[in-house]
Amino acid sequence: MTDDELRAGAETAVLQCMNLGTDESCVVVTDDRRRAIGEALYDVAAEVTDDATLLRYPPGDQHGEEPPAAVAAAMATADVFLAPTTKSLSHTRARSDACEAGARGATLPGITEEVFLSGLDADYDVISQHCLDVLQQVTEASVIRVTTPAGTDITFEPGTRDWLADTGVVHEAGGFSNLPAGEVFVSPVTADGTYVVDGTMMPHGLLEEGQELRFEVEDGFVTDISDDSVREQVEAGAEEVGRDAYNLAELGIGTNVGVETLVGSVLLDEKAAGTVHIAIGDDAGIGGDTEAPLHLDGIIREPTVYADGEVVDLPTVER
Repeated sequence: MTDDELRAGAETAVLQCMNLGTDESCVVVTDDRRRAIGEALYDVAAEVTDDATLLRYPPGDQHGEEPPAAVAAAMATADVFLAPTTKSLSHTRARSDACEAGARGATLPGITEEVFLSGLDADYDVISQHCLDVLQQVTEASVIRVTTPAGTDITFEPGTRDWLADTGVVHEAGGFSNLPAGEVFVSPVTADGTYVVDGTMMPHGLLEEGQELRFEVEDGFVTDISDDSVREQVEAGAEEVGRDAYNLAELGIGTNVGVETLVGSVLLDEKAAGTVHIAIGDDAGIGGDTEAPLHLDGIIREPTVYADGEVVDLPTVER
């Protein structure tokens, strides 16, 4: 991919999504495997403001792992941060502390050059409207139920926790988004039932046709995982934080109608309109109270979502 192609996505991120000002500071946090994307973002930011910084460090081992202290400090003192990294910083104290300090930012976890180009070639005003439409339908519901032809049948109780919208438009101090963007999500107080991942989940990426990962959930915790590779990731987290690694952390609804097919990138696929994703592990960064060294999203195809028994009208595209 050429520098010019990367520049187009970088301009969307820096100018449209973040609205970086000439008098603001911007720090781009990246790692050795995402260097080209980090440099593209930095180049555009440096043309806008004289106070732009590029920080690079070795890739982490796990999504949700804290970055080096110097990186966290830089994020917290910047006006704007962008984090294209191999492992996600979305659900880290470094990210949440930076936003609480007034920085606005976006993480791009697991971003590839292809996803960077396709995912940021989008009309974020349209995506934002789809987010608001879904948000309006679910935000007051006491019980959310999700079913699928593959066997998912699970209920969630958000309790007093807020539904959040990831629109990709981050113009206010303390604001945060994933990029590419497009989802409405909540950290439920509890959940019960079964969910079957038949889209994308790490470490597999895009699942093969007919491949399904089954999860049993009771009282807000995952109690059984059918897949050995996913189970091993959660067990590794449990060695550090115990049962909290099995926390049912998130219910998300994709709203990005520009994502026409699942490609195997969790970052992009969880935003695909008409899909649902469910995550295990950390939720402290999205309104919950569980801190864990992992946040594992699984994307679910063809969901029907019910809010207090009423079918939610989901944005969709033909796939």
